[in-house]
Amino acid sequence: MPMNRIQDIAERICRSFEARNLARDKALLRSRKLIRHCANSIRATHRLEFDIAVELIHAAEEIATSLISDLQAYPDLYYAGYTQDALKEYAEANITYAFVKGNSLPDPEELGVEYPAYLGGLAEAVGELRRHTLDLMRRGDTQRAEELLGIMDEVYDVLVTFDFPDAITRGLRRQTDMVRGVTERTRGELTVAMRQGALRQALEDFEKRMTPDIP
Repeated sequence: MPMNRIQDIAERICRSFEARNLARDKALLRSRKLIRHCANSIRATHRLEFDIAVELIHAAEEIATSLISDLQAYPDLYYAGYTQDALKEYAEANITYAFVKGNSLPDPEELGVEYPAYLGGLAEAVGELRRHTLDLMRRGDTQRAEELLGIMDEVYDVLVTFDFPDAITRGLRRQTDMVRGVTERTRGELTVAMRQGALRQALEDFEKRMTPDIP
């Protein structure tokens, strides 16, 4: 009967929708949890609490692996904004840790993230490098700050070469502009800090020369 056929089709569609909705709910939960772990890992990296940062990265890796695995049957959910944003944060946490610690940079395949999410994480890691560079400047370590500025320059030089539509890169052009602005502000502040340091050292040397030795 036609009506029986319609009911069978409707029930099959309903079961599919229920499974998809459940997968979506789980993905949203995992995405929020992944972002939270990555943010805490970046915070620990800035505090130089590297053991904690690594522990949180490993926890984030488990969540990211589960998230990707759960959505294999639902590519539309996998490529949804909230999923890719969470994976971008995962890439950012790993890249920030590598830059600050001086480790080799993990690649997208190692992290299991798509190229746009990786490049987005790379761009946002520059903002974290600026924060760390400012911390170094406050501690007077302008040499290490200058090294990190060099990394920021290199990241920008790489990102600016990806001249593709936003539909492919997912907004990389805007992020690249952000990287340029952040890098230039950091360069200006570091230049001022280095000049102040040189002036302070020159004044100290002058004071030592002008102060007579007391026998």
